[in-house]
Amino acid sequence: MLRSRYLLTSIICVAVGVSAAFAQAPRVSPPDIAGAVIDGNRVTIYYSRPFSKDPKSGEKRKIWGGLVPYGAIWRVGANEATLLVTQKAIEIGGKTIPAGAHTLFVLPEGDGKAQLIVNNQIGQWGLTYDEKQDLFRVPLTAEALKEPLDQFKMAVQRNPSGGGVIKLMWEGTQFSVTFTVPK
Repeated sequence: MLRSRYLLTSIICVAVGVSAAFAQAPRVSPPDIAGAVIDGNRVTIYYSRPFSKDPKSGEKRKIWGGLVPYGAIWRVGANEATLLVTQKAIEIGGKTIPAGAHTLFVLPEGDGKAQLIVNNQIGQWGLTYDEKQDLFRVPLTAEALKEPLDQFKMAVQRNPSGGGVIKLMWEGTQFSVTFTVPK
């Protein structure tokens, strides 16, 4: 019981800190929150939403393989590193993310594939990355979007076959990964 209260208090403190950081100054890439309750577990992602158009020139930028280079770690959005907060442990690709806060990164490849990186370091600026803090990496599923998106978007949704799905959508591509909440 004491552990549950401590965990809940920790999650609230992290969420309040992230919300305060997002509220500090106007940003070119606005903050957003994606989340859902999946099988009794709230999964929330705090991230920023960059645009395809260059904020200075207004020109359209190539995203995958351009702004987000292949073979390099991407912070999944803009500004601070993207934060995933889960009340209970979740499993992705047979690997467990413990309850609490974690940072998400993506490693896109030139062949259209990508890996989701779950990292234990939190609170850093988006481009700060310490591979030694990685919890694990799992492959993402890529598919073409019906309509291209000008602004990056994430979603946490119920998976029709059970559990949940995390989606990352931008330009003409959607990357996704399914997860379950162990009972």
